[in-house]
Amino acid sequence: MYLNHKYILIVCLGILLSGCSAGFPLQQDRSEYVQARSAYEEGNYQQAISLLSSYIYKTQNVARREARSYRLLGLSYERLGQTDRAMEVYSEALEFHPEYVPLLLEAARLYQENGLITRSIELYERALAEEPLNAQALTGQAANYARLGFYSKARTFYDKFFELTPTVSPYYLALYASTFLQQRNYEQAFIHITQALEQENTNPDFWRLSAEARRGLNMNKEALLDLQTAIMLAPERSDFLAYKALWLYEAGAYDSSLQTAEQILHKSPDNNLALFVQALNWQKQGNQTRARAQLTQIAKATPLSFIGQVAQKMLSTSTTR
Repeated sequence: MYLNHKYILIVCLGILLSGCSAGFPLQQDRSEYVQARSAYEEGNYQQAISLLSSYIYKTQNVARREARSYRLLGLSYERLGQTDRAMEVYSEALEFHPEYVPLLLEAARLYQENGLITRSIELYERALAEEPLNAQALTGQAANYARLGFYSKARTFYDKFFELTPTVSPYYLALYASTFLQQRNYEQAFIHITQALEQENTNPDFWRLSAEARRGLNMNKEALLDLQTAIMLAPERSDFLAYKALWLYEAGAYDSSLQTAEQILHKSPDNNLALFVQALNWQKQGNQTRARAQLTQIAKATPLSFIGQVAQKMLSTSTTR
């Protein structure tokens, strides 16, 4: 009996010692992750990649391929602009950690940013299956469906997000408003963009959305005032000036429209929309020769663009008259 107890004691001691000896390398390995995280936080992304690659791939033990390490490796590649490598990392990581929500969210976001919307939708769905009330997944999925033109479906995800969030960011209110605007529901668009502006009135895109909503409600004077506010906040935005030039043209203010188009062309001489607005105004002012020459130039320069095709259509219509 004594020998049996002695034997058992020796075996247990051996197991304990082997566990301790195995524990030290594991602790040393984990320090590599800590170093990699510090390197990432300091902006040393290439160093982070080297440390994380060593940490992840030095062993064939799949269990050691931690989800957090993969996530940090993917983010490091993203910061270096190596999108393809980041996608490869996330794809491999999700084979080992298919239900790890932070990984699913990073991958879904990256696919969305690169226009791979179907894949992004799939990954956000998987994240929501794990965490149905995850705010990032809800807003990400809403953005995906809005991008595909399914605005009502997009709002179902925003609605769930709003239910979870006592104080909604004006950014999301503006996105919500834009889904109504795309469906020409100008009243609802105006209500929600006004709520966004009540919280933040220095965002030029919010004022542009408000201007479009007012215009849809036939509040043309107010729309131009909102658009002018957007231009004051972001004078470098030629797209705002283009809106103004078009709206002034449609209001019959041809001289003001021309002046606005010239503002755009002063900064961007090849801006086709501004050139097109010039031609429209010259045509209304009776300068047909100058207008036709401008339309011909636009049609030749960008024959496949929407503006180029419209210019060609106008030229062919005037010829048949």
